[in-house]
Amino acid sequence: MTRIDADWLRDETLQKLLACLSVDGDEARVVGGAVRNHLMGRAITDIDVATTSEPAETVRRIEAAGFKAVPTGIEHGTVTAVREGRPFEVTTLRKDVETDGRRAKVSFGKDWRADAERRDFTVNALYARADGEVVDLVGGIQDIETGTLRFIGEAARRIEEDYLRILRFYRFFAWYGQGRPDADGIRASTRLKDGLDQLSAERVWAELRKLFAAPDPGRALLWMRQSGVLSRVLPESEKWGIDALPALSETERALGWEPDPIRRLQAIVPPDPERMAALAKRLRLSNVDRDRLTAWAMAEEPRADESDGAFRARLLFGNRAAIVDRLRLRLASTRGKAGADAASLQALAQLSTRLAEAERFDPPEFPVSGHDLQERGVKPGPSLGRHLDALKRRWAESGFTLKREALLASVSPD
Repeated sequence: MTRIDADWLRDETLQKLLACLSVDGDEARVVGGAVRNHLMGRAITDIDVATTSEPAETVRRIEAAGFKAVPTGIEHGTVTAVREGRPFEVTTLRKDVETDGRRAKVSFGKDWRADAERRDFTVNALYARADGEVVDLVGGIQDIETGTLRFIGEAARRIEEDYLRILRFYRFFAWYGQGRPDADGIRASTRLKDGLDQLSAERVWAELRKLFAAPDPGRALLWMRQSGVLSRVLPESEKWGIDALPALSETERALGWEPDPIRRLQAIVPPDPERMAALAKRLRLSNVDRDRLTAWAMAEEPRADESDGAFRARLLFGNRAAIVDRLRLRLASTRGKAGADAASLQALAQLSTRLAEAERFDPPEFPVSGHDLQERGVKPGPSLGRHLDALKRRWAESGFTLKREALLASVSPD
């Protein structure tokens, strides 16, 4: 028997929640990610609970125990119990009555096996009783031990219930799988990938973003490409490839960069502003992500022959964050290809220096104003703007050392 002995399970608030639902012949258990992650030695964030009590009775019991009940998905049996700012998602045991590849009609019940068998992967269908006993009805513990990500039952049937499970299959493999993905899952996702077209853009991007956030998404993306799934959801990557990802992941680990989903996306798509704008629109990226992606596409690629002054000017006039994105990707690519020769080491040193300068770039206040130029005879309008830009460029190329008097001395009114 596998048993959990952990502070998070002994927590007074969680135990109170499980106890108030485990009365009159009903039972509540922790389910899914918290159990899985504990057995894998991973961090635990959300704690979900499964219960045999009907939704209305669940609400009554948790409110009587001092929790606030939020009906977040009550038509599907889900209520969020909140106490002292801590949320617990509580869902009544259920089975699918009817599915269309996106949504399911469910019926509630008390059969733990039926509830387990309607879930997606074996590692997600583990339950923990209040005393820590782990209940495994589908072989999830063994799959955790072997690093196997496997659909419960027939993979094709699970996918046809909800086509998002294709993307979840690769996302969970990126986070938890070892070796190669389950063959049945690969075959089913390859055959049924057209079903992804039924999904909303928001659901697709949410899964892709979580996949890109994995410590090393490269293996999962490789299998997605071979199955045709990647081209289905990210056609921009089709002729661009994913070869840059291993070097990027290794560089992130070596240099202490946090995994960045947008940077991983940038690594596998072409820096084409129009195509990136279309991608952002299709996947309904947030304004922040859209702007970052398109700015990166428009930014100039780092040049080995660029002078220090020209680089500082580009930082001053350009999008600094986009330049940082370009430099990080180039540095990762160069590290992946570099040998021990002097030229490779010099290129890496130059890119590292440029990146450090871009990341800390914070120029002093420009010492010349438009009023200063007007006093020297420059007329307001386009001419004034051109003179200001020219002076800013000289100032940047000097390393921001030229003083106001020296800059103004060079002004010649049109």
